[in-house]
Amino acid sequence: MIQHLAARRGPLHNLFEASLALKGVFAALESLAGAALLFITHGAILGAVDWLTRNELIEDPSDPLAAHAVRLADRFSADSQHFYAIYLLTHGLVKLVVVLMLQRRITMAYPLAMAVFAGFVAYQLHRWSVTGSPMMLALSAFDALVIFLTWREWRAGKA
Repeated sequence: MIQHLAARRGPLHNLFEASLALKGVFAALESLAGAALLFITHGAILGAVDWLTRNELIEDPSDPLAAHAVRLADRFSADSQHFYAIYLLTHGLVKLVVVLMLQRRITMAYPLAMAVFAGFVAYQLHRWSVTGSPMMLALSAFDALVIFLTWREWRAGKA
C-alpha cells in the first residue's frame, strides 16, 4: 500500500509547491527536447543553424552571436546529438516521475527525491568545475533549495 504524507500549509510549503511546479515544467521541456533530438536528423539541425545565421553573417561577418552558433554547430556531432538526446530524455523523465510522486505526497518519494537531486547537484558541480558555467552553479543552488524544502516537508509530514 502506498503511504501519503498529510497536507501542509504555510509559506515554506507554498515555496515547496512552487519549486515542484517549476521543476515539473523544466522536466517536461527537457524530456521534449530530448525526444526532439532523437527524431530530428543531424543534418536538419545543422541546416537550421545555417538558415538562422546566414543573413546575419552576410550583413556582419564578425557578429559574435551568429559566429558562436556556427562554431557550436560545427562541433556538434551526430554522436553528441545522440548523447544529449538520451541524457535530456532520461534526466527529464526521472525528474518528472519524482516530481509527480512528490506532488501526490507519496512518502517514499521524499528520500528518493533528495537522493536523485543530490546526484544532479554532484553532476552539475562536476560540470561547473570543467566548464566554469555559472548556470551549473545556479541549477545546483536551486536543487539544493529543493532538497532542503523536500527534507523539511518529509520531516514535518512524518511528525
